[in-house]
Amino acid sequence: MLLVVGIVAVLHTVNAFFPTRARLLLVPSFFASWLTIELAPWWLFWEVVVGAGLVAAGGLDESRGYVGLGLLVLAAAGLASVIVRGRRTTLQVSEALGDLELDPDDTAPPFPRSHVWFPFLMRHRVGVTTERNIVFGEGTTRKGKVVRLRLDVVKPLEARPGDARPGILQIHGGAWILGDKREQGIPLLNHLAANGWVGINANYRLSPKVGYPEHLVDCKRAIAWWREHAHEHGGDPDFLCVTGGSAGGHLTALVGLTAGDPRFQPGFEDVDTSMRAVVPFYGVYDFTNRNGTWHKDTVKRFFEPIVMRRRLADDPDAFAAYSPLDRVRPDAPPFLVIHGSLDTLAPVADAREFVRLLRDVSDAPVLYAEMAGAQHAFEVFPSYRTARVIEGAERFLHSIHRAYLLGRTDGEVSAGEAAGGLVEEPIDDGGTAATAQAGSQATTR
Repeated sequence: MLLVVGIVAVLHTVNAFFPTRARLLLVPSFFASWLTIELAPWWLFWEVVVGAGLVAAGGLDESRGYVGLGLLVLAAAGLASVIVRGRRTTLQVSEALGDLELDPDDTAPPFPRSHVWFPFLMRHRVGVTTERNIVFGEGTTRKGKVVRLRLDVVKPLEARPGDARPGILQIHGGAWILGDKREQGIPLLNHLAANGWVGINANYRLSPKVGYPEHLVDCKRAIAWWREHAHEHGGDPDFLCVTGGSAGGHLTALVGLTAGDPRFQPGFEDVDTSMRAVVPFYGVYDFTNRNGTWHKDTVKRFFEPIVMRRRLADDPDAFAAYSPLDRVRPDAPPFLVIHGSLDTLAPVADAREFVRLLRDVSDAPVLYAEMAGAQHAFEVFPSYRTARVIEGAERFLHSIHRAYLLGRTDGEVSAGEAAGGLVEEPIDDGGTAATAQAGSQATTR
């Protein structure tokens, strides 16, 4: 038994460093590496407990027990390295955000350390309340079934109508075919609410019951709801940012880059759908596989029949309209793009290319934070990395809101201005943001 446990522990640890994108092993490799990386302290704890228990029960009575113990020691050393790499996230986030001066406020709550140690606490944040299942619109499926679209509002307990607090829209992921507002974005929304923000976590219609462009249309409907009802929940109708991960990161980027596009606002073309800032987590930026970063059959077997419901060869304009790589524009709002270097579900190479293209044309800051050693979906539940990244995202968003309050327009917020400046760091030859100097910190406002 000690030998078996040692083999399993080593396999999990090796997979955490080298997850595979091979088709048959992609999903199990992702889940195993994701959970091992973000829960590394817990894995290490239980490996020590189980190993000690098996040794006490006679696990070293045979030579293969010593082999198993040796494997456990190797696995533990690997997990310790994973933990150290996760703790360096503070430096990586600091490098991406630069030296923002954000009016030091010792009363602003940091991300709770108790949530890092006990992730199941993440839904319970002191000073935050949630109003659930507010209907913000309707849509139909391909078969004509009417779907009522719902969102949750996450806000400070003291929020009152007319407060004009900054707002953020959270868009969940799930490969456009699954997922729900109850499952994702919870740590970020709760942290922002604890720092004075009002968040809306919105559902949208899913494929294959619908296809292009209905996912994006529903996200725009949530924005229209905010413009009309934000004041009822203490939010500022004129200040809304957007965030989301994976498929939600894709839709987040599109929301930021398609303001006022009538193709995605049928029946509400006159609504202002512009964003003040955009924070996509591990998003998808290309539906055409132009750079060969996806498996060669991904477009034919997934994007075409499931998400787009049309062939690339027949309607290339639709695929371009749904690919953020093709939507970069000079008047884009400020972006903070966040991705993991070990992401096996959404190619990190496309994130780097998106940042490069957007920086080439955008008049606003385009910041990039690549998390070394992070998998896809790394911030779905609290971990040390999650805490640092969320505090960094709040730091970025607060700087945008501070500039807004000072009367600056999005186009006027640039590097070196407003709250101490937003520093744009180049992507190095390896594609990752360079490590910040020791001692720099990503703090909340």
